[in-house]
Amino acid sequence: MADVHTPEQRSFNMSRIRGGDTQPELRVRRMLHAMGLRYRLHGKKLPGRPDLVFSGARAVLFVHGCFWHMHRCKYGKPAPATNRTFWAEKRRGNAERDKRNRRALAGDGWKVFEVWECWTRDEAKLRAKLAPVVSYVRGVQSPARRTSS
Repeated sequence: MADVHTPEQRSFNMSRIRGGDTQPELRVRRMLHAMGLRYRLHGKKLPGRPDLVFSGARAVLFVHGCFWHMHRCKYGKPAPATNRTFWAEKRRGNAERDKRNRRALAGDGWKVFEVWECWTRDEAKLRAKLAPVVSYVRGVQSPARRTSS
């Protein structure tokens, strides 16, 4: 089935989709900040430009949109009704790129964490999902592990 929008309408719609500072990302950032973690945003020199970078712990966190990155939840499963082939290839390409980026980061010694958009809808669930990130970053950056010079 062909696209229901004109190329100009589709272009306009796509231009409104945010790549950064999304609501799920802002929720994650606010919660981690409240939990005492500090981070850099959008590591431009790292594969995949991770959303959050914890340099001292060599850890990164990606906040993925369920639809765009094909999460296996109710938000990630639906397929668009029009232009199915394009969207299937686009989403599959995103998921494959995510895997390549995770492998590249892990190969360079980075610990990679992911948070899915659907997890950010419930504060208690998000807190539980972020607990391993907080534990890891604090453990690596704890004074007992630091070497004094």
